[in-house]
Amino acid sequence: MREIVLDTETTGLDPLRGDRLVEIGCVEIFNRMPTGQTFHRHINPQRDMPAEAFAVHGLSTEFLNTKPLFAEVADEFLEFIGEAPLVIHNASFDISFINAELERIQRPIIARERLVDTLLLARRKHPGVSNRLDDLCSRYAIDNSRRTRHGALLDAELLAEVYIDLIGARQSQLILAAESRDTRAGAYGDMPRRQREVPLAARVTEADRAAHREFVLTLGDKPIWNDFLNDFLGASPSLA
Repeated sequence: MREIVLDTETTGLDPLRGDRLVEIGCVEIFNRMPTGQTFHRHINPQRDMPAEAFAVHGLSTEFLNTKPLFAEVADEFLEFIGEAPLVIHNASFDISFINAELERIQRPIIARERLVDTLLLARRKHPGVSNRLDDLCSRYAIDNSRRTRHGALLDAELLAEVYIDLIGARQSQLILAAESRDTRAGAYGDMPRRQREVPLAARVTEADRAAHREFVLTLGDKPIWNDFLNDFLGASPSLA
């Protein structure tokens, strides 16, 4: 299943009071594993950057004035997310800004039914404690040392790792890996092999087998080949 982990940065807390989107970061995961495909854009909000917001993400008015408007990146963004579920931490916040920008350019908004809110998941799994992204990274031993400031793409990458742990997908992967190792350990280190529906034709002829038996007879009283002849060459019991 394809899912998109998403994060945003903004000029403030409320799009209804004129705050705008300034950064979008998305990470694609498939069957609960990151694929390496990402979407990341800075956006010109067409307004000044309040000092409080600048202290959070470090995106200045001067820097953002050189970036495209949301209308210029909207098609690329919508194509990237497609119809996939959107995994967001405190989803109501981010989606309110994205939908405000979509409404501003007269595009259909994103349905809330598509949202997977990791903050709600974390509160159910870890009630009574703080479940900020930094707290969850610490709880699941995820390295967030690069997160000196908020950044949409970095936060989406960290959230993707948190989400995999939060829903127990990483533990399932480890169990499967352990089972594979156990299977290999009991089969001379070989991975289990699927059987062909139609077996391949034998490549060793009866003449090859006869020649090999004759060769083994020249190796002395107890050649090690006798331990394998019955299984691999169809030798008679008298040679084993």
